[in-house]
Amino acid sequence: MTYAEFRTRIQRHLEKQSSGATWQELRDTLKLPYARPCPEWTRRLEEEIGLVRHKGQGRSLHWTLASLNQA
Repeated sequence: MTYAEFRTRIQRHLEKQSSGATWQELRDTLKLPYARPCPEWTRRLEEEIGLVRHKGQGRSLHWTLASLNQA
């Protein structure tokens, strides 16, 4: 999977899920081949699509898009 494919899949899913998702939910729903998100790709998502990660329950981070948080 290329970064562009990863970015597109994450962005489309988060646009549909206005409440956001955890990495585990994204990985399982989108059938991503990674146990953990790549830190470099995650930083790029923050810059390119406005990914925002908020502290969730326990150790989880909740992924959303900044543009959806402003609405």
